[in-house]
Amino acid sequence: MRLFSWSRRVLGLACLLACVSAVHAQATWPDRPVRVIVPFPASGATDLVARVVTQRVAADLGQQMVVDNKPGAGGTIGTAEAAKAPADGYTLLLTTSSTHAISPHLMPRLAYDPRKDFTPVAHVADAPSVLLVTNSLPVKTVGELIAYGKANPGKLNYATSGNGTIVHLNTAAFSAQAGVEMTHVPYKGTALAIPDLIAGQTHVLFDSLPTGMPHAKAGRLRALAVTSQKRSSLAPELPTMAESGLPGYSSVTWFGVYLPAGAPPALVERVHQAFAKAVQAPDVAASLAKLGVEPAAPSTPAQFGAMVQADSNRWATVIRQHKITLE
Repeated sequence: MRLFSWSRRVLGLACLLACVSAVHAQATWPDRPVRVIVPFPASGATDLVARVVTQRVAADLGQQMVVDNKPGAGGTIGTAEAAKAPADGYTLLLTTSSTHAISPHLMPRLAYDPRKDFTPVAHVADAPSVLLVTNSLPVKTVGELIAYGKANPGKLNYATSGNGTIVHLNTAAFSAQAGVEMTHVPYKGTALAIPDLIAGQTHVLFDSLPTGMPHAKAGRLRALAVTSQKRSSLAPELPTMAESGLPGYSSVTWFGVYLPAGAPPALVERVHQAFAKAVQAPDVAASLAKLGVEPAAPSTPAQFGAMVQADSNRWATVIRQHKITLE
């Protein structure tokens, strides 16, 4: 009995020490450089967003944030690596819709589970898209585009940046809700699609604001609407898709921060507050605007997780209904 009692005391003391150590680690985070895995190439949109935000986080916390680009397989290689890291706050993942809301429905053999292997921490920013049409198309509004498409079934070609990309999914969702039949013309990136759209060889493209709007402002293409729920501060003159006759249509590429699964709630909150504060800084918002990205509205980690799950459910339906694959 004495041995059993002594063992229980030792176990209890060990647990207490572990708890004290964990609380201390969370209270002092970060006391060494933090690695931020970005599962996409350097100089891409996610990388640029990560560097803008983490630079401010590092300045606020007085500790270095090291952006570590781990590209490949649509972001899934770096994401899988982040999933295996310790949940101690010294390895973060800054990623987008692609790895957590889209790829799981296109790549059934992922090396990670977006829900089980990660803890959502902070919704950082959103990048809306803009609906562009070629100037040769006799339409100036989304309603006119829908009417033209219905009157000319199968005659509209829509360009995308490839099978299964957000550009493809945006157009598939639009086509289904609007009841317009169009032909898919995939490219290896929207930059390669723009010349054919300008020439009238394709007719419709959902592009990112920073790459698409310069062509619209120069008169080479016509911008009809943005895909965000509210009008974008980056192009306030453009109506939303919902305002244009497609109620409920909304799509943005979101950027967010994750910890590996198992992170203590106190640590999650500490990291969340650091990124939430940085995103609301005026200089960060200005830098993001230059990238065509808007700071996310304030939310909790739980709200961020719920938003991602809703996004995932939506794209799962679109992918299934349209039989979208990566081939």
